[in-house]
Amino acid sequence: MGSGSTFWDGGGGGSRPTSPGPGLPISHSHSRTPSVSPVGWAPKYGAGDSNGYAPGARKFLGRHLRKLSTSLPSYNRSPFSPHVGWTPTTTYYRFGGGFFYRIKALLFRRPRITSFFLLLLGLFLFVGLYAHHNPVSRWIRATSGGSKFVIILAANQGGGVMTWKGAKEWAVERDSIANKKAYADRWGYHLEIKDMSTKKRYAHEWRESWEKVDVIKQTMRQYPKAEWFWWLDLHTFIMEPSISLQDHIFNHMQNVTYRDINEYNPLNITHPPSKDEFFYIDEISKSPVGDGKPDSINIIVPQDCGGFNLGSFFVKRSEFSERLLDIWWDPVGYEQKHMDWEHKEQDSLEYLYTHQPWIRTGTAFIPQRMINSFPPGACSDTPEDPRIFYKEKDRDFVVNMAGCEWGRDCWGEMASYRAVSERLNRGWLKKHLW
Repeated sequence: MGSGSTFWDGGGGGSRPTSPGPGLPISHSHSRTPSVSPVGWAPKYGAGDSNGYAPGARKFLGRHLRKLSTSLPSYNRSPFSPHVGWTPTTTYYRFGGGFFYRIKALLFRRPRITSFFLLLLGLFLFVGLYAHHNPVSRWIRATSGGSKFVIILAANQGGGVMTWKGAKEWAVERDSIANKKAYADRWGYHLEIKDMSTKKRYAHEWRESWEKVDVIKQTMRQYPKAEWFWWLDLHTFIMEPSISLQDHIFNHMQNVTYRDINEYNPLNITHPPSKDEFFYIDEISKSPVGDGKPDSINIIVPQDCGGFNLGSFFVKRSEFSERLLDIWWDPVGYEQKHMDWEHKEQDSLEYLYTHQPWIRTGTAFIPQRMINSFPPGACSDTPEDPRIFYKEKDRDFVVNMAGCEWGRDCWGEMASYRAVSERLNRGWLKKHLW
């Protein structure tokens, strides 16, 4: 080049090319169209070089630009990175690679935001899968221990044979079944609704109100993996569906049950058994609390003012229970004593407990209001006993409208306690907005 001239200077009337040569990038740090000398330029190095560069200039610029490009920062390739062929001027690059790319960058570069996001996600999953009722939440609860429990509900008592079932009787049955079904679904328990219609079990007998024992044996065969079976009469209502059986009883069974019947003994049963009458029994049977271990509890029974109450009680699957149920259902014992036992299977169990000391070693009692509170009108002989009757302020777990069919309004009591339960267990929004 001549002195005082630049690479772009030329002597002719030519003009600067409007586009760079092949492979030359556009720089945005300067104007796209630099100032042009008033004097145009023209190729000085022969017509054979169409680009007008000096021989070897393209090689020099190519090497220089390759070194420059290798010194520039590189970008990590990821599923969120732009496609091959992008340039810094594309809209994709200016916005950081898209929505997901920006979320990813935000989470990894700001740990506080990441922690908040994960906490929010965990809360959403808890509400969606645990607190809300859906098949997934029921499966989670069932696999976490709910499948060990079976609720047995007696329905269709009498079956229209002993008494005529009117609209109120059907309404009571419908409400009771819906209550137990909602509770079982909430906690992943099994629910077995048994038809208690009167039928002839053997050729020579009718066993009205004795079917409980046989139904429990049948249900144990239906659910071979279940551990505890909770019997509920039709006229019961679960008042606190937000409390699971595990939290209410079985996670701390030793603290909520008692083995020594002398703590509350309306039948005045002699306990422990008399050593003179039962001189042959072992030391565990002689003890008022058995072996004292919760694992040895096989049947949990509440007591009311008249003795054992089987409107709501628990039976555990075990060899002890199988032997007890067989003796309890023995047709020979029924044939000899059923005319003497006014309360049918309850009197039978009381008799076995009194005269068979081995049964005491596996039996535990539970305060009545834990699983079997009575409404006013039941146990009329002790109307002021605080151990028997439902108290709203204490949020008793279950109400049993025992004996309501004898002169009381079963449907009215059921509807009343259902309304109380709905009011006590309604959500925060309903309490404050409605």
